[in-house]
Amino acid sequence: MRKLLNLKWMALFVAIAMNGQQEKGIIGSSNWLNNWTEFKPGKKEYNEATEILYGKITANKTLQKRNTYLLQGPVYVTAGVTLTIEPGTIIKGDSETNGALIIAKGAKIDANGTETDPIVFTSNKPVKKAGDWGGIVILNDAPINKFGGVASVNYDLDPSQTIYGGANPLANSGVMRFLRIEFAGKKIKGFKDYNALTLAGVGNKTVIENVMTSFAAGNGVEVLGGDTNIKNLVSLRVTGDDFKFTQGAQSKLDNSLAVRHSLYSGSSRARCLNVNSYEKKDEADFSKAMTSVSATNCTLVNNTETFDADLTSGLVKEGVFVGSNAALSLKRSVISGFAPAAVLDSEINPEAGGLKKIGFSEVFFNNCKGNIFIANSSNNDDLENYYGDAAFFNLYEKTPNNDLFISASNNDTKTPDFRLKVGKFTAGK
Repeated sequence: MRKLLNLKWMALFVAIAMNGQQEKGIIGSSNWLNNWTEFKPGKKEYNEATEILYGKITANKTLQKRNTYLLQGPVYVTAGVTLTIEPGTIIKGDSETNGALIIAKGAKIDANGTETDPIVFTSNKPVKKAGDWGGIVILNDAPINKFGGVASVNYDLDPSQTIYGGANPLANSGVMRFLRIEFAGKKIKGFKDYNALTLAGVGNKTVIENVMTSFAAGNGVEVLGGDTNIKNLVSLRVTGDDFKFTQGAQSKLDNSLAVRHSLYSGSSRARCLNVNSYEKKDEADFSKAMTSVSATNCTLVNNTETFDADLTSGLVKEGVFVGSNAALSLKRSVISGFAPAAVLDSEINPEAGGLKKIGFSEVFFNNCKGNIFIANSSNNDDLENYYGDAAFFNLYEKTPNNDLFISASNNDTKTPDFRLKVGKFTAGK
């Protein structure tokens, strides 16, 4: 069995130095998590709400920083309307009425925060927890692969305001930049639970960057079809998947971070990255594009402090899942602390060319119990041989997160830094 390349730290340092930057995992000349992220949102206190938002917003509206807003029940921004949110504005979701924000097909959100003045969506409860309120849903008319080309999100909402899908990959739903979504993912009885952020039929003219989801009871970000270019996402300790793509999504994910914790994962197998072409095979129109995700410079990390004990207890699961008929290209990324690193659907047949659409290249597999497996199979020799080929430049190590990253822990005064710790490579380890 050929193992993934196990290079010395010095060799890795040389490779990084030759390229002038840390190429694997999230990159940046400085820690771009500074100022706008919050890794302990439960300790943050905000002013009481001064204005209530409810029902339908049918004319252009601006939310101002000087006010604090409460989403009472589902709030719909209707077609043709733009909701503008000033930098630094705080919006709370009401727990009792399942507060949520829905940007309907043809509407726009202009939430253009700044690094030093981010926009924050959070819970209205004094003691906050995952699933306190709904979340943000953005819908538009980019293609999906469901029969008929249209669908509706299913959160017990107004059906006329929740339709998505169409034939416009350039659909523009506006801007979300330097924005946090905390404690979302409300479970609606009899319906699917919310995600912190749902992008349904969203097109590639929409700007989604520097968005953080934390302590969500559903998925951090779920992309339903559409054509999206997303970068600088952060997902922290969500119960569901950090980043999920389905319904024929054509997506690029760049320079993004998912931080999981064994004790915060749901009872089902939640992953950092979940790539599927459909939820139900009989609903998929195979004449349309299946899901295809290109993810570059991503860091996917299980940052539990009791990794070995959690591994023994069976709490540690896979970090990446790829479904049948879906395509994933994962490049220059880090997968650290999973069991195993990735699982491919049992319907994927390597001998029949099933790996042609699934690429792992220049990936740093660290401290994982196994690397890449077919679901329900305990023998991954063929996959080790395939992805271990020198042409893929994959690396394998077993190093604690505190030694791998510049700072994998956070305190009240310092933001963690999940860029690779270059200084460690110089130690000749």
